[in-house]
Amino acid sequence: MAIDDLLDEHEQGQRVQDWLRRNGLSIVGGVVLGIAAIWGWNNWQASRLQSSAADNARYQAVVAQLASSDLEEAARQVKALETESSGIYVDLAALALVKAQVEAGKVEEAIAVLRGLKAEGEFQALVNQRIARLQIEAGKPAEALATLGNAQDPTSLEIIADAHVAAGDGEKARDFYTKALLALKADAPQRGLLEIKLSDVGGEVPATEDATAQ
Repeated sequence: MAIDDLLDEHEQGQRVQDWLRRNGLSIVGGVVLGIAAIWGWNNWQASRLQSSAADNARYQAVVAQLASSDLEEAARQVKALETESSGIYVDLAALALVKAQVEAGKVEEAIAVLRGLKAEGEFQALVNQRIARLQIEAGKPAEALATLGNAQDPTSLEIIADAHVAAGDGEKARDFYTKALLALKADAPQRGLLEIKLSDVGGEVPATEDATAQ
């Protein structure tokens, strides 16, 4: 090996040592942070699992109370779950309670539970639709209309029309059934029922795009 090669290797070694002296602390710090992050993640995961297990236990308690038809105790269990958690089990327990309350004829209580859900986006729209249907069932179509507001999706438009029917306003019902049908695809499964509802209030079923094309 030539002397120049040895000097190059020595110089390279010195440069590596100098770089390590300058950056060694940051390298060690990065390793420590990485280990800490992994440790924190594992502990967070363990905490989530424990929390999920506890929520599941409370949900099962609600189901057990509903099976025994003890709606008051089930409602207390749901309230306790709501104060201690915000996961999927809260919504599942609340919806199970609502179903049991409706079946027991406790519509107002069911509406109150639905209003207490921390819903947003599409889930909030579904909750509002369910509340509106229950309000119509309870003989409060005006409240159903207020609940749905200016919603424009086909299901909400249908429920708004149902509310107008319940209020004795067939003309507005026809308008909203027609809007609901126009907002649906030609092969939508709910078209048949909507067409019957529209016909029942004296409306004419609008032609679909497929029928127009033919």
